[in-house]
Amino acid sequence: MIFVTVGTHEQQFNRLVECVDRLKGDGIITEEVVIQTGFSTYEPKHCTYKNLFPFDKMEDYVAKARIIITHGGPSSFIMPLQYGKTPIVVPRRVEFDEHVNNHQLEFCKAVSKRMGTIVVVEDIEKLKDVILDYDSIISTISSDIQTNNRKFNENFAKVVDDLFKDKRH
Repeated sequence: MIFVTVGTHEQQFNRLVECVDRLKGDGIITEEVVIQTGFSTYEPKHCTYKNLFPFDKMEDYVAKARIIITHGGPSSFIMPLQYGKTPIVVPRRVEFDEHVNNHQLEFCKAVSKRMGTIVVVEDIEKLKDVILDYDSIISTISSDIQTNNRKFNENFAKVVDDLFKDKRH
């Protein structure tokens, strides 16, 4: 199963929801897909979806999913990491009216560079290839990082502190 979450931000993320739905409809994705669509206006035709799921249902989907695809909100991609899974992260972008600025893109690129624990997809057209090559891609990620939550959380806290420190000066 593939689980997709766009978080609870009040702007749409139709670009991601439509892309995944199209991949499912075209038969490129053959497994079940569940999407938490948030405030997106696009209604999937080929995937199970709901605007919002209770937290325990989100945890259940994350635990069961083979692949988790999230927006660039830290809460959404930390949960899969806590389950030892490597999420595919598609940051929301201001130019598509998905957020107020591109902080998700900048933040995700920094986390990916410093931690190496997420797979960032900047170009939605590349999502298909990342999904199809997912097992190969994550096999190159150190299993130490995937299973060491304490170390990840310490390093993640440093990344966040460094990002905020850069903004204060």
